Amino acid sequence: MSYSANKDLLKDQIILVTGASDGIGKAAAKNYAAHGATVILVAKNQQSLDAVYDEIEAAGGPQPAVLAIDFETASPESYENLAALVDNEFGRLDGLLLNAGWLGHSAPVAQYDIESWFKVMQINLNAPFLLTRALLPLLNKSAAASIVFTLDEKDSAYWGAYGVSKSALSSFMKILADELESESNPIRVNAIKPDKVRTKLYMRAYPGQDPNEIPQADSIMEQYLYLMAADSRDSHGLIINL
Repeated sequence: MSYSANKDLLKDQIILVTGASDGIGKAAAKNYAAHGATVILVAKNQQSLDAVYDEIEAAGGPQPAVLAIDFETASPESYENLAALVDNEFGRLDGLLLNAGWLGHSAPVAQYDIESWFKVMQINLNAPFLLTRALLPLLNKSAAASIVFTLDEKDSAYWGAYGVSKSALSSFMKILADELESESNPIRVNAIKPDKVRTKLYMRAYPGQDPNEIPQADSIMEQYLYLMAADSRDSHGLIINL
């Protein structure tokens, strides 16, 4: 798809981005801020988040917020506390980008490390559920809220927990979209399924590829802007394949 976003596309919007310290999440956060949004940067590493914060401020974007959380170890109460912080500071949430993910390792199911399996499932599947559940009341306070998932499709041999978690996340997105579309003030739920994007996760999965031949995350940002903006108000359950 081709989409041209005007400079004030997301003016006065409050958008939370997971995995905001690197890759697609970082690029999305910077692009949302460049188009007027106040971005809540969420990831594990405080130092990396602070660096993205500084880049957004240096570019003249609205002052972002930083919330460091470890999705592997966070309890359900941690997500409720995070939602309370957002509520106290902003009073609502207009957008949620569920982008954080963990690759795990490649192995046959019979040899897959159990601890690694649980870690991948916790980060890639349980965390998006717990975070979304905690933030839905704040999204309901928005006039036109949007939830965007970053999906992947890896259902062949040796993808293990990563492939399973991403398939389950796709089902979660579709179920959520179907449920929320029927509400009086529907929250739209859509997804983007990138192909080759130069991120740390992708380069770990395909270490033999030349990074210079892989498009950078900025090259797919028009789709992330579109689904977060009011222009996609009629889209529910859409998956954009890139």
